[in-house]
Amino acid sequence: MAKKMSEHGAGTPATVALGQAGIHFTPHLYHHDAAATNFGLEAAEKLGLDPERVFKTLLADADGQLVVGIVPVTGTLDLKALAAALGAKKAVMADVALAERKTGYVVGGISPIGQKQAHPTVIDESAILFDTVFVSGGRRGFDIELSPDDLAAVTAGRFAPIARA
Repeated sequence: MAKKMSEHGAGTPATVALGQAGIHFTPHLYHHDAAATNFGLEAAEKLGLDPERVFKTLLADADGQLVVGIVPVTGTLDLKALAAALGAKKAVMADVALAERKTGYVVGGISPIGQKQAHPTVIDESAILFDTVFVSGGRRGFDIELSPDDLAAVTAGRFAPIARA
């Protein structure tokens, strides 16, 4: 069940970044089950959403550069397509500890917004099929709803076909 922001304490770097950018978003809080391992599908289920509208944030290494891929929780990141979208030769999943250190977030709560360092970002083109999409708000049990165009604007991201079913 979604709760109001004030019931869960202060904002996150993601909400701060959105506020500073003047971007409208809707916060959605839910009780995170510590036993859950598929954080995105858990968010979709707890918030009663079509999982195609809920996107996960994944970090990869593309030719030695840390990059962000944002794909629906129902699919996987196509590393070859991500590399192509960025003009890189090859991409591999980033080390979890490195991803957490460079974003300032923990796995399962990595938001594409408000990361400690900006990274090139690619959003799966399926996001544009929806008026709004959901991404992590910066901690487990917290998602942010915003328009795909606003997501691209705040992350300096671009759209490309980077997801596989």
